[in-house]
Amino acid sequence: MKVGFYTLGCKVNQYETQAMEQYFREKGTQIGSFEEPCDGYVVNTCSVTAVADKKNRAVIRRCRREHPDAVIGVCGCYSQHAPEAVRDLGVDVISGSGGRQAFAEMMLAALTDGQKRESLDNALGRRAFEVLPAGGLEERTRAMLKVQDGCVNFCTYCIIPYTRGPVRSAPLELVTAQARSLADRGYREIVLTGIEIASWGVDLPGKPSMTDMVEAVCRAVPDLRIRLGSLEPRVVTEEMCRTLSRYPNLCPQFHLSLQSGSDAVLARMHRKYRKARFLESLALLRRYFPGCAVTTDMIVAFPGETEEEFQESLDFIRECRFADMHIFPYSRRPGTPADKMPGQHGNEVKEQRSRRAIAAAEEMSRAYRQGKVGTVTRVLFEEAEGEYYTGHTPDYLKVYVRGENLHNQVLPVLLLGVFRDGMQGEILKMQE
Repeated sequence: MKVGFYTLGCKVNQYETQAMEQYFREKGTQIGSFEEPCDGYVVNTCSVTAVADKKNRAVIRRCRREHPDAVIGVCGCYSQHAPEAVRDLGVDVISGSGGRQAFAEMMLAALTDGQKRESLDNALGRRAFEVLPAGGLEERTRAMLKVQDGCVNFCTYCIIPYTRGPVRSAPLELVTAQARSLADRGYREIVLTGIEIASWGVDLPGKPSMTDMVEAVCRAVPDLRIRLGSLEPRVVTEEMCRTLSRYPNLCPQFHLSLQSGSDAVLARMHRKYRKARFLESLALLRRYFPGCAVTTDMIVAFPGETEEEFQESLDFIRECRFADMHIFPYSRRPGTPADKMPGQHGNEVKEQRSRRAIAAAEEMSRAYRQGKVGTVTRVLFEEAEGEYYTGHTPDYLKVYVRGENLHNQVLPVLLLGVFRDGMQGEILKMQE
């Protein structure tokens, strides 16, 4: 039997798809492409925005139309949040955002007997962290390691606390054991991921901190790069920075979640910080990790956001000098408080503000990259792209060099100049 996968959304979804792929392989099932004929197809969905929901439905409809006799399984945040909508699309196996192994077992059973199956729980009642195998396809150079699930921040625009449930943390001994396993399998970098990794440990005995976990991983696999997932500003303290700056294998790239540069908008979003706290976190990172890349997300045209508040956000992001940004126009999410807020903006305002924010983000990205010209850094090479081989620096700049058969090598590179979406470089010597 052959099963193809389609994954939407965040790194946690990507991680969980990789875990399911491993489980299917262990059961003797071949993993195929989603674009080729297979016996079954899995769509791992996202529900972070209404736009994501629309894409989920489009992918599922296309799959059923092109493969009328195949077994189609849907899991993830969309099927957790809107199972009735998924049922209406003619799906055979439905699960939510938890129980990935149980979902895989239902898929295998349906592939054998053709019977429909469904298993959904109440996400808000979850208390245990689901242990899944780390890593993914062996040829990959970078592995994701899920250390945490769930969120209790309840930002007014976000459905995820309702679809993922409360915070559940992977025990420290499990995290370090999986990290060592990834090192043994030849990976060169680990990305620590979760729905909100800043909250790691709050549900564990003794309430260890995220800093404790990251330090333990850095010690466990000193020869691997360790990269952090998205961070809340509140977790960036002087103690955290002082402790983690001791580890040269911690990548100096930090995704510090912003969402808005206006205190009034942050309050309406129910974010747990204001601009002053964000700047404090930013200053700490730059003091203890000189030259680090700080990246962020920003939502524009949030309900009630005035032109003055949007301009305040633009001024603030320029003050922060981010290395890269993801800009999102606000998308209404039924079931969240922001969906019912007054001052909803139309598409014209959303598009106009998105263009202005993207222009500012691109200007900052180019300036950051320009500042790296003439420096030497080590690049983890991943794949060929035409005449170039590409990889990433510790601060996650994409680098293009001329060369062959560089996969999974870490080599010193001189950065020559800004190029495409990254930098052009020259390998200084073909050895580590």
